[in-house]
Formats: sequence, structure tokens, C-alpha cells
Amino acid sequence: MKSELHVIFGTGSLAQAVMRELLTHDVRIRMVNRSGQAAVPESVEVVAADGYDLQSTGKAMQGAAVVYQCAQPAYTQWQALFPKLQASIMQAAAVNGAKLIVGDNLYMYGAVDCPMHEALPNAATTRKGRTRAQMAEALLSAHQQGLVRVAIARGSDFYGPGVLGSVMGDRVFPAVLAGKTAAAVGNLDLPHTYTFIDDFGKALVALAEREEALGQIWHVPNAETVTTRQFLTLAFEEAGHSPKMDGMGKFMMRLAGVFIPEARETVEMMYEFEQPFVVDHTKYVEAFGNHATPLRTAIRGTLEWYRKQGK
Repeated sequence: MKSELHVIFGTGSLAQAVMRELLTHDVRIRMVNRSGQAAVPESVEVVAADGYDLQSTGKAMQGAAVVYQCAQPAYTQWQALFPKLQASIMQAAAVNGAKLIVGDNLYMYGAVDCPMHEALPNAATTRKGRTRAQMAEALLSAHQQGLVRVAIARGSDFYGPGVLGSVMGDRVFPAVLAGKTAAAVGNLDLPHTYTFIDDFGKALVALAEREEALGQIWHVPNAETVTTRQFLTLAFEEAGHSPKMDGMGKFMMRLAGVFIPEARETVEMMYEFEQPFVVDHTKYVEAFGNHATPLRTAIRGTLEWYRKQGK
């Protein structure tokens, strides 16, 4: 990988996690967003591009050995814009002959009654789940046709440094630090796998290094699955406070959605928090090893990041 150019589309929390992992490798790093500006180390190049425009996208990734797709439109615009964005990035990667490593989620499986594994069918009935399924199917089809070399990494709900707009983001950790009530989502006493953002970033880079990863879907390794209540109790312990938490159900999310578009978009995904939501990462671990950060360590690091931000 020495002196290779690795291009990251997006500068959000997952893109930043990929960047942090790549900084431990001897590669050149370029990040791409619409503005061409981001808070990154001096050694990291940031360029502006229109992700929906093939020419602009292709220019931004010119010379890349690997492209990481970590960009996305606003949550409220997934159906209309997300497939177009990813198709543009995929086509540009194909033209440039770059590997394409895609950060994905678990929406396409729909509601299941078992731990989620990579062999499950795309059975989602939600709008966003069908959109994610369509996008993943397009990627794998392009790989199978020999148009582009692709690997897909799937994670669950994020938490960690830089993660804000997540169910385990800025509605939770600032409250934990302040000893106030944390506003979680759904039934607090159901097991729910949460993905530490740095583990996700490390997995994307690991897949880029292994040719045998291409053409496949991989669930990134996660720490042990616990209930949301157990997760938050650990967070309050690390912050030195007694645990205080509420779980917002579907009714409250609908009510919040009257004023907050993102909350309204979350309602159709509430099944994730009304039944066990457990991720099986056996396939990845058997192939590449388990680098999941221990849960308490990851929570401690997340709290430290929020503390430094003054949030």
C-alpha cells in the first residue's frame, strides 16, 4: 500500500474514522466533500467535488488505488438522492480502475427474528430499507459483471468520536456527561448491537487490503451486544453519575416528527428498537480477526471526545 492514493468520499464521522485508520498506513489520503474544507491533519488533502456529477467525481478520485464511499445525502432525501450519489461514485471508480469499499448499514434485511448475518435476503419493506437493498444489489451486480471491484462493509447504529446525529450520539452522551436524563430510542431492555465508529473505519481499510474481500458483504466486528439500558448504564458509570434514561417509543417519535423531519423519517425504522437487533460478525472475524474495541473502552473514548468538544 506504500505511496498509494486512497480517496475518501465524505468527511463525516465514518469518513473521519477511515482517515484516522489510514493515518497509521503509508498512504496518501484525499478526502472529498462539496465544500473542499474539513478539519483534518495537514497531511490529508481535501478537495471539493459534486458527488452527483460523474466528471467532477472522477476528477476527485483520479489516480486512486482505493475509494471509500462514506458520503450520503440528508436522511430525509435518501430515496431521491442516495442511489444517484452512489452510482456516480461507483461509475467514477470503475473508470479510474480503483477498488471501491462501501460503508453500508443493516436496513435492507428488514425485521428478522435471528442475529443478522450476511446470507440473509434483502427483505425490507420500509422505503429506506428498499433503497439500501437497491444500492447494494447494484454494487454487487457491477462487481459480478467485472465493471468495478467492490466490497461492502455493514455496521449498526454508530457511536464514537465525531458521531452526532445518531440514536447513540448527541442526544445521549452530553446528557450522560452532565448527569442528566439520556434520551434513547425504543425499548431499553432489548439487546441492540451498537457499532463503535473507529471499528467501522478500521474494517473498511482492512477490506481494502485483502483481495479476497472483494465481491462480498461483511459485517464489521462489534463489541458484545448488550441491552440499551446496559449500554447507557456503563456510560453513566464511566462519567461518574447515576444512570438516568428514557426510551422514546413510536408515538413520541411521531410527535417529534411534526417538528423534526429526521425524527419523522425514523418512525418506519422503529422495528429495530422494538425487538432484539443483534449483528453476527462471525464471517469477518474468521477471515480477518476480531479488532472490536471492548465496550467500556469505546464508551470511555466517546465520552472523552464529547468532553473535549464541550458538549
